[in-house]
Amino acid sequence: MVEVTVTPQSSLADRPVQIRVRGLSPSQLVTLRAWLKDEQGERFQSRAFFRADGAGEVDPGLHAALGGSYSGVWPMGLLWFLQPDTLFRRLVKRDVAGSPFRVRLEVLDGLSLGADPKEPLLASCEAERWYVGPGVQRVPVRQGRVRGALFLPP
Repeated sequence: MVEVTVTPQSSLADRPVQIRVRGLSPSQLVTLRAWLKDEQGERFQSRAFFRADGAGEVDPGLHAALGGSYSGVWPMGLLWFLQPDTLFRRLVKRDVAGSPFRVRLEVLDGLSLGADPKEPLLASCEAERWYVGPGVQRVPVRQGRVRGALFLPP
């Protein structure tokens, strides 16, 4: 049985996570796809192609991506290379304190290039990426022409 995991499952957006796929056949070609929808419903996604090692595992921090949104060893590549489905959109988190981005990670058999893969998923999981830690207080700042936010630790 194929399993994909993200450790930790819930983390701050600037913290590294470990993505790992287990239960594949040795040397199996797979596509790892990450996607999320922003607060306006716009989808951002990335994908990378991997060949499982002799134990049937894929770890983007150890194994090089063979292509897709990036190539080479990038432990956080699936999250760093998210691109919009609609051109000229930017991934911006507006409600930084109220909710996380929920990133869906999927494993597909073979090389999948389509925006909406027709192939059945081998495995999937979800990770939360928060922009403000627990207990942090956000204080709006308005002084003259200056606009911003002050984030106070707990």
